[in-house]
Amino acid sequence: QVQLVESGGGLVQAGGSLRLSCAASFSVNPMAWFRQAPGKEREFVATISRSGASKYYSDSVKGRFTISRDNAKNTVFLQMNSLKPEDAAVYYCAMGIAPVTVISGYDNWGQGTPVTVSS
Repeated sequence: QVQLVESGGGLVQAGGSLRLSCAASFSVNPMAWFRQAPGKEREFVATISRSGASKYYSDSVKGRFTISRDNAKNTVFLQMNSLKPEDAAVYYCAMGIAPVTVISGYDNWGQGTPVTVSS
């Protein structure tokens, strides 16, 4: 089973930026980022197709976050700009067989990396 390891989370001030990385042990399947804030359900953030040609974002992050990938390194990135306090959550990367926006579309998950945004 593929292993996914996230990194890059941390504390940032509102308006700042962070870049998350997710390294996969193998495979170049479609990948996605989800997030889960305390007391809330896990929600979709962004997804990218196998080639990187197709990308989809949630409305809440569109225009601020950018998903990308480096298939030579089996790694997907999430560049987060103009961060807001409501972006604070644990961010999870996931791998599936299609770039969909629902949790059920992904069967491999990382352990998550926390992002804290101070106001």
